[in-house]
Amino acid sequence: MTPPAFQTPIEYLKGVGLSRAEMLKKELQIFNFEDLLRHLPYKYIDRTRFYKIKDIQPDLPYVQVLARLTHIELLGEKHTKRLVAQAIDDTGVIELVWFQGIKWVEKSISVGKAYILFGKPGFFNGKAQMAHPEMEPYSAEVLQRKGNLTLQPAYNSTEKLKPYSLDSKGISKLVALLLEQQLRQIDENLPLYLINRFKLMGRADAYRNIHFPADAATLNEATHRLKFEELFFLQLKLLKNKLLRTQKFKGNIFSVVGNYFNNFYEHKLPFALTNAQKRVLKEIRQDTQRGVQMNRLLQGDVGSGKTVVALMSMLIAIDNGFQTCIMAPTEILANQHYQTIKELVGDGFIEVALLTGSTKAKDRKVLHEKLENGDLKILIGTHALIEDKVQYKNLGFVVIDEQHRFGVEQRARLWRKNNIPPHILVMTATPIPRTLAMTLYGDLDISVIDELPAGRKPIQTVHFYEAQRLRMFGFMKQEIAKGRQVYVVYPLIQESEKLDLKNLEEGIDVMAHEFPLPAYRISIVHGKMKAAAKQFEMNRFIKGETQIMVATTVIEVGVNIPNASVMIIENAERFGLSQLHQLRGRVGRGAEQSFCILMSHHKLSHDGKVRLNTMVKTNNGFEIAETDLQLRGPGNIDGTQQSGVLDLKVANIITDQELLMLARTCVEGIFEKDPQLALPENQILHQTLQAKGEGLSWDKIS
Repeated sequence: MTPPAFQTPIEYLKGVGLSRAEMLKKELQIFNFEDLLRHLPYKYIDRTRFYKIKDIQPDLPYVQVLARLTHIELLGEKHTKRLVAQAIDDTGVIELVWFQGIKWVEKSISVGKAYILFGKPGFFNGKAQMAHPEMEPYSAEVLQRKGNLTLQPAYNSTEKLKPYSLDSKGISKLVALLLEQQLRQIDENLPLYLINRFKLMGRADAYRNIHFPADAATLNEATHRLKFEELFFLQLKLLKNKLLRTQKFKGNIFSVVGNYFNNFYEHKLPFALTNAQKRVLKEIRQDTQRGVQMNRLLQGDVGSGKTVVALMSMLIAIDNGFQTCIMAPTEILANQHYQTIKELVGDGFIEVALLTGSTKAKDRKVLHEKLENGDLKILIGTHALIEDKVQYKNLGFVVIDEQHRFGVEQRARLWRKNNIPPHILVMTATPIPRTLAMTLYGDLDISVIDELPAGRKPIQTVHFYEAQRLRMFGFMKQEIAKGRQVYVVYPLIQESEKLDLKNLEEGIDVMAHEFPLPAYRISIVHGKMKAAAKQFEMNRFIKGETQIMVATTVIEVGVNIPNASVMIIENAERFGLSQLHQLRGRVGRGAEQSFCILMSHHKLSHDGKVRLNTMVKTNNGFEIAETDLQLRGPGNIDGTQQSGVLDLKVANIITDQELLMLARTCVEGIFEKDPQLALPENQILHQTLQAKGEGLSWDKIS
C-alpha cells in the first residue's frame, strides 16, 4: 500500500526543482517520491571503523581516520595549483591534497584542530595520501552521533547527473530529506500475525534502515523484511489470479475417454509411454473433469515426448465433442508439429490441418468452412490461428508451444474464440528452474516430463577449439559414411546480422571445398530466406537428399530428423546455454549414438567457459537451466524480460530460494483458510492488492 503522498511528483521534494527532476526522470526513472524511496543503495561503505595511519593499505577502497591537522600550504600556480595539508595521529603522518574548491577548503579548516577524515587512500613517495577527503571537526558529541558511525549508502547515479550534484552523495541527501518528511506516511502492508510469526521488522523501519543502517545486523533485518514482502506479494498476486480464474471461469468437462483416445493408445502409439508421460496425462485428465478451465504448463526436455502427451490430451477433448488446436511461434515449428501428428495418427484416423501465413487462399476457404461446421478437429498453425476470420464451432482444448514467444494479447485472442474458455496446455522445451517457474508461471499448474523415452542414448558432447577443425571434418565424414546426416549451425545475432551471414557464407564455402559434389550435398537454411525456400531446403534434408545442413538458429526448435546424428555449433561461445541445449536437442532423435561438437575460439570469457563446460558435463536440461539462471540472472532467461513479473528491487530468486518457498507456502496457507481475504486480519492484504491495481484478467498466462 502506497499512500497518496508517495505518488507526489519528485520535483515537489524540497531541493529538487524542475531541472533536477527532469534529469532524475531521464537518467534513473525516478518520477515520484515512491521511486526515490525504492531507489535502494547498491552497496554500503563501512563508517563504523577508524584506521590508524600506519594500518592504511593502498588497496583499501575507503578509510576513516581520526587525526590532527599540523600544516597547510598552497603549492603550484595556475593549472598545477593545489592545497596540501598534513595530519597526524599517534602512529604516523597522512598528506591531504585538494585540486578543486581550494578557497572554500582553506577557509573551512584550521591547523591544530582534530578532524574525522574519510576518503580513498593512496601512496606517493611511500607516504599515505588522501585526495579531496571528507572532513568533519572532531568532538565527543560528533562520535556520539550516528551519522559518522554507520554504514554509508552508495547509490547508482550517472555522469550526466553529477553536474546537478546528484552523485551518490547528492541522492543520499534527497533520500534522507524524503524519509525525514514522509517516514510516518509509510504504511504497514503485512498483517500483524505475519510480522510476529516471522519476527519481521516494521515496514517504515525497514525502509529507514535499508537506506541508513546503524550496523550490519540492522541492515540484514531490514533487507530480510523487504525481500519477504516482495516475494510474498508476488506469490499473493499470482495465486489470487489463479484462484479468481478457477472461481470465475468455468471449464468444459471432459467426462469420457472414448474411441479416439483408446484406438490411438492401443493401435497407433509407436512406443510405450514413460511413467512421466503417464503421470502428466493423469494430471491433465483430472484437470479437465473439474468443470474449471485448465491452465497447465508442461515442461519437458527436448525429445521427452511432449507432443505425444499433447496429442493424447487433444484426443480426449475430441472424444467429448470438442475441437482442438496447437499454436506454434514459427512456420517451421508448426510444420514440424503437423508432420509429427500426421505420422502418429496415420491416414483415415482423424483429419489434421495446417494453417500458416503460407497457406493458399483456396485452401484457407475450405479449412474455414470445416472449422465452422465442426468437421475439422485438429488445427495446427502459427499466429494465423488467432485471425478474426478463423472461427471454431466448439474449441475446447488449446496447446501453445514455446509460449514466451507470443504476446499476452495474442494468446488471449485464441482462447476467447469459445463462449466457455478452452482448456490451456502451455508447452516449453526450455527447462525452467522451480523457483523461476514459481514466479513466472506461478498462476499455472506445472507438470514436468523428467525422463526420456526408452532406447534414447545420451548425446555425447565435446568442445573443440579452432585448431581442431580438421579433426571435426574427419569425424563428419565418418558419420556421413555410416549413412548419417549432420547439422552445422552458425549464430545469428540481430545486431550484427550482416557479419553473421558473412560467417555463414564463408562456412558454406569451406564446406563446399571440404565436402565436394557428388559425394556430399549441402542444404542451406537461414532467416533471410523466404518461407517456401526454407521449407524446400528442409525437405531435401528430411528426405535424405542432402547430408549436411548449414543453418542459422532458425532450426533451434521444430526439426525432428532421427537420421541426423551430429550437431556442430560454430562460435558456440556466442550462444546462451538454453539455446545451446535446444540446438543439441535436434539430434539424438533416433536409436543411433548422436554427437554435439561445440566449436570455439581459444579466447573465452569466464562465462563462455562455464557455458561450454556445462554442456560437455551434462545433458540434464534442468541442471543447465540452473546454471543459466546463475550466469544470466532471471531477467534474461528466454522470454522473461517481457513478462513484467520479475520487477524485484531487493529479492533475488537465485539467492533467495528458501525465502521464496517460505512466502509461497505462507500464501497457500492463507488462501486455504481465507480464499476471499475477507477475515479482518487479512483486510490489509486485500487492500494492498487493490491498491497495487494488480490485473486479475483471466487472459494473462504469465
